[in-house]
Amino acid sequence: MNLETQIAKIIEANGAALYDTEIVTEFDETIFRILLTKTGGVSLDLCANISHELSPFLDVHPPMSQAYRLEVSSPGIERKLAKPVHFQNAIGEKVKLKLGAGDKLKGVLRSADNNGIVVETKAGDESYTYGELNTCKTYFDWN
Repeated sequence: MNLETQIAKIIEANGAALYDTEIVTEFDETIFRILLTKTGGVSLDLCANISHELSPFLDVHPPMSQAYRLEVSSPGIERKLAKPVHFQNAIGEKVKLKLGAGDKLKGVLRSADNNGIVVETKAGDESYTYGELNTCKTYFDWN
């Protein structure tokens, strides 16, 4: 069983779901970020509880050899879409896409499967395979 699967089990035992993990460097500090979702939203208390459960587990099974800081949070209302399941869970939401050629596109995500997505744009429905996509995320119209 890989590390991500074990982390997912701990999160699921707390009534939430693993969205993604990432390793980032911010201000010369390495952060192991665990992003989780839950129907009805993710609270600070939930993040703290999961962090307290994951911390001793990650002391025994570290995600990397160097020093890091553990961060447990929600991916937020504007979240990165990287895996097919991310797209599938975002159907009906507004998305911003950067395509492989550098083109940018905004629209509403209409469908997603294991091969690609369909986005409703001003020009109509447009289909893309995951290989054609570069950076993708949901966005919220703050107006």
